[in-house]
Amino acid sequence: MKEEPAVSPEEVDRLFQRLHAEAEAGGYHLNPNGPFTKDLVRGLLVNEKRYGYWACPCRLAAGQKEEDQDIICPCDYRDPDLNDYGACYCALYVSGAVLKGEQKVQTIPERRPPDEEKRKAHAGQKTQRLSSLPYPVWRCKVCGYLCARGEPPEVCPVCKAKKDRFERFI
Repeated sequence: MKEEPAVSPEEVDRLFQRLHAEAEAGGYHLNPNGPFTKDLVRGLLVNEKRYGYWACPCRLAAGQKEEDQDIICPCDYRDPDLNDYGACYCALYVSGAVLKGEQKVQTIPERRPPDEEKRKAHAGQKTQRLSSLPYPVWRCKVCGYLCARGEPPEVCPVCKAKKDRFERFI
């Protein structure tokens, strides 16, 4: 069995600070449980040393970037999980309600399709014509930011406007 790549506490602290700053600047929040969150950050660093990218530490990575594209942190499933459950699958990211203690993190079902063929089909949806997008496109009425997903983000990553300031664009 291969030995796990070494990760120093300083590396974990540096990445934790960076992710925290980036998350808050983008309208997202890291899990407030510091030791738990730092364990996840450590997992990201281990996977970066193993594979060259931040594969989600709570999922089994194939070790091939093309195959793991959907689980590179932040993964494709983060925002739908935040909207539906208040946290992403690994609970690195949490909603504002969870951060404030208004909502508890619950078990989050796996959204990732179970096999490579289904994941390829998921990725192939991105190249379909505009009229057949699998998700609606949301527009921030404040700054014009666009995103295609099931629901608008909790907070606009550009201007920090709340979810209710988004309108369905397409």
